[in-house]
Amino acid sequence: MFTYKYGHSDKGDETFRDTPPPELYPNRKTPIKTGKIRPPHFDEKTSEHLEQKRVLTGAAYVTDGDTITIKKTQIRLFGIDAPELNHPYGKKSKWALQKLCKGHVIHAEITDEDEYGRTVAHCYLPDGRDLSAEMVKQGLAIDWPKFSGGKYKSMETLDARKKLFLADARQKGRMHIWEKFEAKQEEN
Repeated sequence: MFTYKYGHSDKGDETFRDTPPPELYPNRKTPIKTGKIRPPHFDEKTSEHLEQKRVLTGAAYVTDGDTITIKKTQIRLFGIDAPELNHPYGKKSKWALQKLCKGHVIHAEITDEDEYGRTVAHCYLPDGRDLSAEMVKQGLAIDWPKFSGGKYKSMETLDARKKLFLADARQKGRMHIWEKFEAKQEEN
């Protein structure tokens, strides 16, 4: 049914009804019901901007345990930290994420951009599972409370922080442990 404008209320709002005004149908026997009062036209000064959710979907190319690429956009998985490829469990972490993503269309809801220019996103498998949560549950990534607010902390395996000691050291600002490991690798 159409909505017709038929006048103004004493507050200045335009009022509407679901049926045409009576003057269009002078022989009508049923009463015409009044509809809801609607707000006035758009007001730029009082309106609020609603952020549109940015979403990317597609096949994922896995870079490492916490980074994927969808449609040429590099995406850092939200709220977690996985080891670098040359660190203990780094390759295992990458292949675990590869196995999760293989053959699936990944749904990435973009939240931010990190200090390296990578897009940060909540990434989901078609069945709704959160990729960040899945990596933490497998013990191949750890929660990064600074960014996640502790969302994945309860999912960490008991030995995850010990096993992924370099990621843990980075989060706690103990970069000397990281640098010592890197220097040792360069010697070999």
